[in-house]
Amino acid sequence: MFILNYFASLNPVAFTNALPGNVAQGLIWGIMALGVYITFRLLDFADLTVDGSFATGGAVTVMMTINGHNIWISLLCACIAGLLAGLCTGLLHTKLGIPPILAGILTQIALYSINLNIMDRHANQALSIDKYDLIISSRQLNHAIIVGIVFAIVLIALLYWYFGTEQGSAIRATGCNPAMSKAQGINIDTMKLIGLALSNGIVALSGGLLSQYSGFSDVNMGRGGIVIGLAAVIIGEVLGDAILGKHMDFKGRLTFVVLGGIIYYVVIGIVLWLKMPSDDLKLFTAIIVAIFLAVPYLKGKSKSSFKKAGRRSAASLNSASAKEGK
Repeated sequence: MFILNYFASLNPVAFTNALPGNVAQGLIWGIMALGVYITFRLLDFADLTVDGSFATGGAVTVMMTINGHNIWISLLCACIAGLLAGLCTGLLHTKLGIPPILAGILTQIALYSINLNIMDRHANQALSIDKYDLIISSRQLNHAIIVGIVFAIVLIALLYWYFGTEQGSAIRATGCNPAMSKAQGINIDTMKLIGLALSNGIVALSGGLLSQYSGFSDVNMGRGGIVIGLAAVIIGEVLGDAILGKHMDFKGRLTFVVLGGIIYYVVIGIVLWLKMPSDDLKLFTAIIVAIFLAVPYLKGKSKSSFKKAGRRSAASLNSASAKEGK
């Protein structure tokens, strides 16, 4: 009886009304996931800078817009700030020999104070669409979705082109096999610096878009961002491999990373619609990521299990004995 009353209390219209907002936010975080994909998959670099550079992008965008600068110039400066943040992490790692995770944490901690200074020592700053001509806003959801799609398509096209160039291929080679890349004459330190800078520039761009969409920037707006970015990457890869299989190419992976961000936020929307405690969202996020992380492993394990190998060998022995009997 309780279960029937629970499902009867759910309003499908409420979920439908919230869906455009989930898609719009998913697109913005999907763009952020493109930056995470560069370091996580292409460079094989566990970069935790993104939690700070995401907030940096939002802070720079909001403060420059408030001070009278064009919104596009503000967004460009946000990207440059993100590039510098990634460059800082890269220098800590390549020039000072600090491990990747610690280098990212150090930059992230430093960015907290830097972001506070950017926002005039305030934890958050408002940015109203009534006062400023913004690119994207939660008040215009259809327009926000279109803008998010355009940004995603342009970024995917640019990244696909860039990583097909000699320098982009060198970055990918550095992530795949640093020792072999170095033996081939590639400056792997430089490639890491470029990759980290590019990644955090995209992350900061996403932060600038989210600050406009939300109407404010907050010093903590990037907290947990790396988890959402990884969730989008993993969800996108699992779904892409399931749908396209062997036909999954590089541009397909980039596309599915953005789709992973959308799916992640739709799932979060479903969780909230089911009236789960909002305080437990981080728990649900961890569970979702763990499930999608486990899928490829379990799938691969099932294909190469000893049980199946035993069955195949038994079948081959039976067929051999049958031939001998004939």
